[in-house]
Amino acid sequence: MSFITNVTGLAAVALAASLMPSAAVAHQEAGGRRVTVSLPAPGGPYAVGTFAVRLVDRTRPDPLVKSKPYRELMVSLWYPAKQPGQSLPVAPHMAPLAAADWDRHSAPPMGIAKGTVDWAATPTHARVGAPVDRRAGKLPVVLFGSGDGGPRTLGTALVQDLAARGYLVVTVDHTYEADQVEFPGGRLVRALPLPTKLTPPVIARLLARHSQARLADMRFVLDQITALGRGRGLGEKDTQLPAGLRGAPDLSRVGALGQSLGGSVAAQLVHDDRRVDAGVNLDGGYVGPVAKTGVAKPFLQLAAETHTRASEPSWKSFWEASTGWKRELRFKGAAHGSFTDLQALLPQIAVTSPKVPVADFVGTIDPGRSVSAQRAYLAAFFDLHLSKKHTRLFEAPDSRFPEVSLIP
Repeated sequence: MSFITNVTGLAAVALAASLMPSAAVAHQEAGGRRVTVSLPAPGGPYAVGTFAVRLVDRTRPDPLVKSKPYRELMVSLWYPAKQPGQSLPVAPHMAPLAAADWDRHSAPPMGIAKGTVDWAATPTHARVGAPVDRRAGKLPVVLFGSGDGGPRTLGTALVQDLAARGYLVVTVDHTYEADQVEFPGGRLVRALPLPTKLTPPVIARLLARHSQARLADMRFVLDQITALGRGRGLGEKDTQLPAGLRGAPDLSRVGALGQSLGGSVAAQLVHDDRRVDAGVNLDGGYVGPVAKTGVAKPFLQLAAETHTRASEPSWKSFWEASTGWKRELRFKGAAHGSFTDLQALLPQIAVTSPKVPVADFVGTIDPGRSVSAQRAYLAAFFDLHLSKKHTRLFEAPDSRFPEVSLIP
């Protein structure tokens, strides 16, 4: 099921969201040229580096295209980096072919006409291939998965903030499910076509199939990062890795993070893989066995305003079965897409495209406050459970984040 279908199915219509104060206001240049948008800068003490690589698992056929004898993925690594000056390029939010495909196929269902936004022009706050900042020490690892059909890029605002705080975050594209995946050499792979009739049983089967494929993908990626932590390379070719990356991952501290279906897979990974110590679900319903088994390790749920254990049976069963440290936070005014980069981007686009139904996707919560709160709680959770850094953030409401409620 496409990411946009997933978002719109859970979003509620509300008032237009306000502009994000920490991001540059969207502008449309004279002559009708396309709008450009920006992502909020990370708040951690380190600069950020990033590196994208193709990974190939030749031990299994592709689970979504059976005729393909191997599974290939694109992943990006985000990490604390030395300040490289201007010698290294700033990583784009989306690679050029992926950005063009997003413009043609993924943006229009959100009410954004083709050609309105220059998606390829959105910068991140990371330098490509920057050397690892050794002052950060060994890096705890977090695996990130987007919502069903969503590309790995849609978690960048949260991911690069974790990297700036000293984490190695690995974002994963799930080929043939993600709307578009750009591979090296100018090759674009689109998602498989959806069935004509998306009835509830059809959707359930799709999500189960995607969940199983993702789980195997994530475990394979973790295998590769484990090898990297032992000083080996990454990928099949002799890729030139950023300086200091070999040996940097600390595989004694591993977390899983995901939005929507990615959050469900994060929970299943926490349950199934002894290497994974803690997990976070960003507003996703649970799919598969973990909905009934829950987890015995630390787990955090972040919820949109209308997503509750009463309205979502899988949340109730997961919560009741989970026996480890657990917290649930509800964001007043947030919608399902609030836990993606759409939270930052759509309000900017609406400045020049006021018919874009912003609130349908990201609710009415102030975008800047939403992202700031998400970043604070994610960092506090992983700091607590991966690095044993004490925090009071989960003990009582925090006056800095009045939109966030701690749900008993």
